Amino acid sequence: MIADNVIDGAENGISVTNFNNGGRLATVHGNLVRNLGSRRHETKPDDAGIGIGIEAETAVTGNVIENAATAGIRAGWGPYLRNVTVSGNVVRNAGFGIQVSVAQGAGDAAITGNLISGARLGAIVGMEWAKAVTGDLAKNGAKTGGKNGAAHYPQLTIANNRVR
Repeated sequence: MIADNVIDGAENGISVTNFNNGGRLATVHGNLVRNLGSRRHETKPDDAGIGIGIEAETAVTGNVIENAATAGIRAGWGPYLRNVTVSGNVVRNAGFGIQVSVAQGAGDAAITGNLISGARLGAIVGMEWAKAVTGDLAKNGAKTGGKNGAAHYPQLTIANNRVR
């Protein structure tokens, strides 16, 4: 359980990752995570500025993430995504609001009831590793077909998110 923390001014916030090495089974609730980004010159931009990173059997609820350079929440990395829920969070001023893996082999994720404001690169975007491969799934919604719509990814449930 990772709950009720304040993280301000770090490279990354909370990480429940490395599913391939046992990183799984957590709840991440009620945290305030803000002002995240590269702090060291040797850090690659995609490796810093992530508010909350999860991969398997994890519920992320009721967190506030603000000013995350890369992503407010990253759900999965390549095929390392299984049984996660991201709901009731507030993400403000991030590169991507929520990144979700849609790479070959990625598993199930439910992303519901979040408020996402000021996500410069998209509110909810499907990723293959570090590459964005969909449009904004929050805008396209589950009813939109084609490669850029959530309907193309039946392992995802994306609903009732508020985007500003």
